[in-house]
Amino acid sequence: MAEQLISTSVHDKLPDSYVRNEAERPRLDEVVADANIPVVDLANPDRATVVSQIGAACRSHGFFQVLNHGLPVELMLAAMAVANDFFRLSPEEKAKLYSDDPAKKMRLSTSFNVRKETVHNWRDYLRLHCHPLEQFVPDWPANPPPFRDIMSEYCKEVRNLGFRLYAAISESLGLEDDYIKNVLGEQEQHMAVNFYPKCPSPELTYGLPAHTDPNALTILLMDEQVAGLQVLKEGKWIAVNPRPNALVINLGDQLQALSNGRYKSVWHRAVVNSDRARMSIASFLCPCNSVTLGPAEKLIGDETPAVYRNYTYDEYYKKFWSRNLDQEHCLELFRT
Repeated sequence: MAEQLISTSVHDKLPDSYVRNEAERPRLDEVVADANIPVVDLANPDRATVVSQIGAACRSHGFFQVLNHGLPVELMLAAMAVANDFFRLSPEEKAKLYSDDPAKKMRLSTSFNVRKETVHNWRDYLRLHCHPLEQFVPDWPANPPPFRDIMSEYCKEVRNLGFRLYAAISESLGLEDDYIKNVLGEQEQHMAVNFYPKCPSPELTYGLPAHTDPNALTILLMDEQVAGLQVLKEGKWIAVNPRPNALVINLGDQLQALSNGRYKSVWHRAVVNSDRARMSIASFLCPCNSVTLGPAEKLIGDETPAVYRNYTYDEYYKKFWSRNLDQEHCLELFRT
């Protein structure tokens, strides 16, 4: 089935299995240019300002970019470089890693969920489980040779940043700074190394269609040379142009639930282009499968009843993967 990978050949025509119905196409000419995307400088010595800015971004967008986040620029560049080198491996080498089984902890695959979907997405991706590293790294790709060391170091740095952001988000909700980290349990961490090849008809398809992330927090390293991420704000798609050395932070469904709907899990999508391939590295912090999730008790009251019922992440994640990516918000299935 590895012949389904689109990164192994050049395409002059978009295969029919990738063409969206007229009503579902991206309408690229209607996309708004980078419009007041929130940016937070984590080096700001005024903690209260940082917390306030993050809270405002979580309410208004469910999404923001961070500067001076502590990840070494050299490591970010190395991660993108080794990711590009991975997708340049021979078709035979990549075929050894291919799987369309969403349950596999390490797999190279294509689109989103080829077993379920009726129209495919113009993306190949390498999916890795990243915590604990010593458990999963031995199964990661051995080629290119620096891959495991570079990506391991990147995963450690991203995890630390994620926990720092949890503290600020907790504080912005009026909770103890360790509330989110503690309530989500011993968290899993996943990574998707996304490759979007040049596309002959970008107006007819997506890299990924509109979706929210099922996890708690997503930290995205974007290709600074090629834009493609878009977020939905007040019914309009906004193009996100990456700032130099910035990281993009997406709130996932679990933080919308935990905040009792105060904060948004952002609808976002990836579009493609005909000129250049694009890379991104998405890191997902995920609750422990067995912990009970739902609105924080401190955020529930007579005036603000619970919007969502309690559930486990295992229940939520299975429901998410049983659907098409662009169906209604999965959280709607868990409303009270």
